[in-house]
Amino acid sequence: MSVDREELLGTAADLLTRRPTSSMDDIAKAARISRATLHRHFAGRAALIRALEQLGLRRLDAALDAARTDEGDAADAVRRVIAETEPLAGFLGFLVTENQLFEPGEQHAGWTRIDERISALFQRGQRQGAFRIDLSPAWLTEALYALITASAWAVQDGRVAARDSVRMTAELLLGGVRRSVAE
Repeated sequence: MSVDREELLGTAADLLTRRPTSSMDDIAKAARISRATLHRHFAGRAALIRALEQLGLRRLDAALDAARTDEGDAADAVRRVIAETEPLAGFLGFLVTENQLFEPGEQHAGWTRIDERISALFQRGQRQGAFRIDLSPAWLTEALYALITASAWAVQDGRVAARDSVRMTAELLLGGVRRSVAE
């Protein structure tokens, strides 16, 4: 039986998004393959996480492309980023948490590229006068990640309706980054 690697990674991502402590056995069961087959593709959890990281980065790059971060009003672009990344939020939250275990003090170049793309959006909003200048673009980027991830977990736990998560995330973030008239 031939196993499609992308399909296997998708299954692993779905499971680990819902249950981050799932074992390799759990992942093999979810993918309907043997543990030996899973290990032929990934030598262990660390190798699986690295492959999932590459998948996550590809998906996040595609979401940022779809959000058209360089176009139009910066606040509208932030809303598009939130909407495009929302389906990936739980998966990305898992990856961020998991990678902190593997890469203390260092960051994968792909994550740096993503950070730079989002930070550039906040810088553009600051230059346009739409966003507060007393909060650094790096901090706003981290706040965006935290809110998207928290929203995904709240939806997953049934505390927030999925249909409301994008709007609530955008309004909380943008309400906090908008420049007040008094500035």
